[in-house]
Amino acid sequence: MADAGSDGMSTVLVGNQAPGVAAPLILPLELIDRCIGSRIWIVMRGDKEFVGLLRGFDDFVNMVLEDVTEYEETTDGLTKRHLDQILLNGNNICIMIPGGKGPEAEDH
Repeated sequence: MADAGSDGMSTVLVGNQAPGVAAPLILPLELIDRCIGSRIWIVMRGDKEFVGLLRGFDDFVNMVLEDVTEYEETTDGLTKRHLDQILLNGNNICIMIPGGKGPEAEDH
């Protein structure tokens, strides 16, 4: 539930938060903007995932990643390859995990 506080900033109640205590509202693009220069794990539609350094994005959430590891689930199992730089189409992005290490780290 969003509400304008006395300082004019929007706030939102989160989870089991006590009534009357509100956390600042963070917009999705603002959260992505905070991740520029950091590693991010991107899960795409289909069988591909990427882990790389976020260099930039636009209003459509198209993203430029550098020092990228691409993971793909195939009939032979999980394959990976290194890419220097990649442009991801925002329409195909399902999940973004700031600081995520990728599917290999999840197995351990």
